[in-house]
Amino acid sequence: MTVDHIRYDILTQDALRSVVRTVLEDAARNGLPGEHHFYVAFDTRAEGVKLSQRMRAQYPEEMTVVLQHQFWDLVVADDQFEVGLSFGGVPERVVVPFAAIKSFVDPSVQFGVQFEMLVATEGADGEMVADDSAKPARPPAEHRPTSEVAAVPTPANPPTANSPSAKKAPVTKPETEQKDTDGDDTPAGGGQVVNLDRFRKK
Repeated sequence: MTVDHIRYDILTQDALRSVVRTVLEDAARNGLPGEHHFYVAFDTRAEGVKLSQRMRAQYPEEMTVVLQHQFWDLVVADDQFEVGLSFGGVPERVVVPFAAIKSFVDPSVQFGVQFEMLVATEGADGEMVADDSAKPARPPAEHRPTSEVAAVPTPANPPTANSPSAKKAPVTKPETEQKDTDGDDTPAGGGQVVNLDRFRKK
């Protein structure tokens, strides 16, 4: 098997992350155009992620924020973005490095990008190589955002339908299950999903 010394998969991820950065920079300067809004899922354990202790305790592994109606002070740097959001009526400041993003979806046009979480490991010859065995789930094929929720995290123990928090702020959870389509990465509705596996040589 030919070894990919160039690592096209890493180069492709970097290029796609730059797309996310460009989109967020435009939103920070000019606001959200038309019906566009963004679901950004990220690893809360990744280096550089900044959350309050309350949010870390509630979402110890992963969460998804929605940049739509209620967010403020979006600041985009070369390697991260930060934004103000409201969680259950409590304002929070979230800092997310682009390297921590697991998926980015614009449901208004059914566009989605998913990222592999590459971890550096030591190869047989002592050289540090990227281990991409840990891959995130595919981005949802269809999202149904609520009209007044600025962030839709994915808690380990979501509230039940009869709980007070569920009655206060009903949230439609994005569908995360997809039928097996024999490698077809096109979501329902004919949108675009960029799957990095197709760039990798098996």
